[in-house]
Amino acid sequence: MTKPIDTALQTKTAVDSGRREFLRNSAAAALTSAVAGAFPSGVFAQTAGPETTKAILGYIALTDAAPLVIAKEKGLLEKYGVGAVEVAKQASWAATRDNLVLGSEKNGIDGAHILTPMPYLISTGKVTQNNVPTPMYILARLNLDSQAISVAQEYKDVGATLDASPLKAAFEKKKAAGKEVKLAMTFPGGTHDLWIRYWMAAAGIDPDKDVSTIVVPPPQMVANMKVGNMDAFCVGEPWNEQLVNQGIGFTACTTGEIWKKHPEKALGMRADWVDKNPRATQAILAAVLEAQQWCDKLENKEELAAILGRRQWFNVPPADVLGRLKGDINYGNGRLAQATGLEMKFFKDDASYPFKSHDAWFLTENIRWGKFEATTDVKALVDKINREDLWRAAAKTIGASAPASTSRGKETFFDGKVFDSENPSAYLASLAIKRIA
Repeated sequence: MTKPIDTALQTKTAVDSGRREFLRNSAAAALTSAVAGAFPSGVFAQTAGPETTKAILGYIALTDAAPLVIAKEKGLLEKYGVGAVEVAKQASWAATRDNLVLGSEKNGIDGAHILTPMPYLISTGKVTQNNVPTPMYILARLNLDSQAISVAQEYKDVGATLDASPLKAAFEKKKAAGKEVKLAMTFPGGTHDLWIRYWMAAAGIDPDKDVSTIVVPPPQMVANMKVGNMDAFCVGEPWNEQLVNQGIGFTACTTGEIWKKHPEKALGMRADWVDKNPRATQAILAAVLEAQQWCDKLENKEELAAILGRRQWFNVPPADVLGRLKGDINYGNGRLAQATGLEMKFFKDDASYPFKSHDAWFLTENIRWGKFEATTDVKALVDKINREDLWRAAAKTIGASAPASTSRGKETFFDGKVFDSENPSAYLASLAIKRIA
């Protein structure tokens, strides 16, 4: 005999089924909303997401590492699905190089906040053990401007500024007395090496013959100047400002005065890591680009200085970071300047985009000083290492626009020299002091 239908049970079953369907649809909608929020332009929409959530990015205690620090501190790496990415302090640029050569699989690092020329020097084996190349890519520029050249207090009355020529006689006098004149930079062939060489050479001082150049890690610059180990140095902030705040020396010039809106650090990564993890690379890039936008906002400058000053990051007073971060410069020799426009730019003015023309200048300067051969195919090497195409994809992810060209055009320096990336040889020919014929 057929059982009668229990209409109450049927109704309950239908209600439960509807509730379950509603919950499933709600959960799916919430997940879709979360993904859309994290990836506003639909990145990973038809993929499984980043291949890995992990990577190790190195940094040196310099203000231009701020985008990596903020990407971590503000949860932006997590937002883009790579929350396990570590931002690990490095002792020096040499340590950064060595750890990049190792890679994280051998207890090294996968990428880094890095001096722009270093990926070229490492990729070609110019600075690696036994000259073995470790291919790298440049993914983004991290900043423009805000490095400086500082001089010891003993030269305070000599009158050295952007024009270094007053130091020429002072250095000659010191050498005649049997003492060595030492100028410090952070890595041979790196940005600081090139800035201080350009500054000296423009004043007729040969950086290889008239003085000695030495390598000192950025966080050790002030302590070494304090004990008299060098006569001048070039480094990024906050170390120039700290030197002034401690009354140990003065700033002759900022590098933005040598070349206005010049490129400085980059985000570089091992090529094999990027090739293996293209979606994770895009996620890291998106997080860093968004962090750069945050760093540029005036209302965030004090918080940024406070974060960088923390023990786990730079371990310095925030006051050593803040002034020049805002473009206010106490040169330490009686000169005070506010709202100079020489503040560090992280994203504005196309600061984040890695112009190929800028990489060409760094390579050309390293040819000038003998780090690369005169026969180097600059354009081919830049095309191999500079991955501005990946930057453009990441910029689209965060809704940012990209420059129309991979060149910013001709660049003019404080001494009137002009660099055209289409004709590097003409630039080299215009320079009086160099290591090539």
